Amino acid sequence: MSESSIRPALITKVLPDSIAAEVGFEPGDAIMAINGTHPRDLIDYQFLCADEVLELQVLDRAGKTHVVEIEKDYDEDLGLEFETALFDGLIQCNNHCPFCFIDQQPPGKRQSLYLKDDDYRLSFLYGSYLTLTNLTQKEWDRIEQMRVSPLYVSVHATEPDIRIRLLKNQRAGQILEHLKWFQKRRLQIHAQVVVCPGINDGIHLERTLLDLAQFHKGSVPTVASAAVVPVGLTRFRPTEDELIPVSHEKAEEVIRQVQALQKKFSRQLGTTFAWLADEWFLIARQELPPESHYEDYPQIGNGVGSIRQFLKQFQDIASQQLPPKLEIPRRFTWVVGNAVEKAFEPLVQMLNAVEGLEVRLAPLHSNYWGQEITVTGLLTGQDLLEGLKGKDLGDGILLPSLMLKQGDTRFLDDMTVEELTHYLGIPIRPINGIEELIQSVISEQ
Repeated sequence: MSESSIRPALITKVLPDSIAAEVGFEPGDAIMAINGTHPRDLIDYQFLCADEVLELQVLDRAGKTHVVEIEKDYDEDLGLEFETALFDGLIQCNNHCPFCFIDQQPPGKRQSLYLKDDDYRLSFLYGSYLTLTNLTQKEWDRIEQMRVSPLYVSVHATEPDIRIRLLKNQRAGQILEHLKWFQKRRLQIHAQVVVCPGINDGIHLERTLLDLAQFHKGSVPTVASAAVVPVGLTRFRPTEDELIPVSHEKAEEVIRQVQALQKKFSRQLGTTFAWLADEWFLIARQELPPESHYEDYPQIGNGVGSIRQFLKQFQDIASQQLPPKLEIPRRFTWVVGNAVEKAFEPLVQMLNAVEGLEVRLAPLHSNYWGQEITVTGLLTGQDLLEGLKGKDLGDGILLPSLMLKQGDTRFLDDMTVEELTHYLGIPIRPINGIEELIQSVISEQ
């Protein structure tokens, strides 16, 4: 990557009482170089800023260049946040996985929805999954030199022919060699297996998990954990693909199969190691495992234990913050994906135990995506309009903000909260987190 392709790191926020605030940085300024090096991404920035003496080349909002010298403690953070974590552009994916959500969207939406990343830096920084098929030798060298670990890797299958079939990329068959590369350098990954019925399930799933478990050895296990996730399909997927959705019966089968392996791994490795995403239990209409099952939640970002963790946190916070009664009676509709309807019933009961408060759960499925069972984050404005129009929604709608584009008010179908409010004729409250939800239903505002 040439320095000419590296954009200045645009600052969007200066944390109060930080070194950057004291120096006089402002949003709109940009960092061009640190001690003579142009940072390619947030990893470079963090590495370069660890030094005690910094010379920053800064481009201010007016377009003028300055040199700023800073002395600080080693590893002390400057207190800056940036527009993007990647200053030299996104490494895009060259695979053609038929189950890729990016390819299962309708045309004509905002351009950002169609960007397919396969960037190891986003994997390291934020836990997004990559396939390792897009890395150049220079990037492999950087992972080794900077010890960029752990990474989150979409394995799907360890048998070369099966993985090539899934990723539609000949380089996909090198996965076991890649794992040996990490093992030799004592670097770690967390693995993901998206189960596609008829392709990588059954004996292939067992082979994959047993192969991955062979890399969970030593003081620094190469494969720290593995998550087993059901394929998610939409009505917009390419018509020529060979995928079929996960049925109730298939979910039951996979749960039995993986739970048997979990017992084996617990005996041999001292950890469950291979984790079932919550969706399996929702599709199979089975109870979620207890909180104690999830150890330290190594695959929480993959939906493994996230519902159980949410239930526990909700109950803890609600027991402390919910009052016995409201002075002014209030009624709300809490919109969620129908996948969590049964799991959330105890939470609604806790809320409705408050005298004068009535919260109705509105569990919806997505006609937009063509899904009978839908997780909350995939509900669109169109789904809410179809599911709620003409109903008594009380004093307002409680809307989990994970349905919305980050930092925006648009759903995945580009409808805005403002538009939906107009169509339904009722206030909508985007809710970010449990405390905000509880305060919204008990506040007199």
